[in-house]
Amino acid sequence: MNTFLKGTFILAGAAFAGELIEFLVNMVLARELGREGMGMYMTVLPIIFLIATVANLELPISISKFLAEHHRKEHQHMMKHATIFATAVSLGIFFITLAVLAAFPFFSHYHPYLKWVVLCFIPVVSFSAVLRGYFTGKNNMTTIAVSNFIRKAFQLTILFVVFQMFAFTDVKMSLFIAICTLIGTEAVILLYFFITYVTQLSVLSRGHRPLLSPSEIRKKLLGVSLPTTGLRLFNAVCNAIQPFLIKHALVLSGMTLTGATQHFGMLTGVAMSIGFFPAFFAHSLLVALIPAVSEAHAKNQEEQLQRLLTQSMQMTFLYGIPSIVAMYFFAEPLTNLFFHSTEAVYYLKALWPYFLFHFFAVPLQAYLIGLGYVKDAFYHTIWSHIVSFSLMFFLGSQTNIGMQGIIIGMNCGVVVLTVLHYVTICKVINVSFFSLKHKTHLS
Repeated sequence: MNTFLKGTFILAGAAFAGELIEFLVNMVLARELGREGMGMYMTVLPIIFLIATVANLELPISISKFLAEHHRKEHQHMMKHATIFATAVSLGIFFITLAVLAAFPFFSHYHPYLKWVVLCFIPVVSFSAVLRGYFTGKNNMTTIAVSNFIRKAFQLTILFVVFQMFAFTDVKMSLFIAICTLIGTEAVILLYFFITYVTQLSVLSRGHRPLLSPSEIRKKLLGVSLPTTGLRLFNAVCNAIQPFLIKHALVLSGMTLTGATQHFGMLTGVAMSIGFFPAFFAHSLLVALIPAVSEAHAKNQEEQLQRLLTQSMQMTFLYGIPSIVAMYFFAEPLTNLFFHSTEAVYYLKALWPYFLFHFFAVPLQAYLIGLGYVKDAFYHTIWSHIVSFSLMFFLGSQTNIGMQGIIIGMNCGVVVLTVLHYVTICKVINVSFFSLKHKTHLS
């Protein structure tokens, strides 16, 4: 079995266990927070992820791509300067975020200490991003897989113990505990990464005179990090806006704000939690594909590039189609694990195109990043969100459509994204759209 497939299956195995735990986490949250509390949790989550995206600066991708494309003798030198760079970035983002939160009270309806917890999250994310990129670039997928499992297991354990020991009557306090637990998992992962990295220091080449200067390393890292961060940042901003867009559209359609919040909670906290359960395989492909495609592209291995695309699409078909069929026909018992809600059943069934095309879009985006076509992936994402948000607002605000319009917009947006990714890749590596075979040899 080649390195790509081995790494993918290691990641997928751990991610599957992690997603089972995540499923239990969402069940605990749904029962402890209630419908409105779950809606509030899902509303603030994109803002936290937005801050994490900026602090992360997509260093896992740029570092893993650098390691895959350069000799191992350059690795220790690169890690030293990547750590210095991450320190400067985290300090800058910390003070910028502090100023933004002071000017715009995003967390005014939440626990007063929440913003300080989020600020402490920033340096933790930055340093764990450096180490995550190192292990990914070295194809040490076992460490990445274990870290993903630890994250979920720690979160479930803390939530279960705290909510069993204390009966919180204040929704704000329950939300504060839930978010603190989520953020605390990243600190645990950083500690695990650091211990593992220290034990592997002897593997890195020492006494080697580096060929690249610190400025060249920063330039190479930023050459990937900045456009990729722009892509992720755009997604994070859109995800942060989406809850307010959806709820505003539903209010215009005639719903009360409380009703709109509850429907949003059913959509994201229940239907999307279930629908994205199989996406652990897509994200495993993403992590394994970037260094694999980067290495094949750097060595001009045309057949390997075609093989990687074919394998990733075949694996997506093999898990994606059965997953969608199972979710469609077992929608009611699955949603009943959270709430007894006919709306959640309908949402899960109606969103099947959204989930299926998402499974394909994730590895295709990773493939584009590996090829160095991050800007194309960015433009595709912009167009898909323009289509999605326009349809969601226009159709969702209609009295006789409401949530159906929201779902139509979500489905159409991800279809546009997937098709654009796929067509671009086929053109770049010169393969047929239908057979994935080379039409002619690349010049």
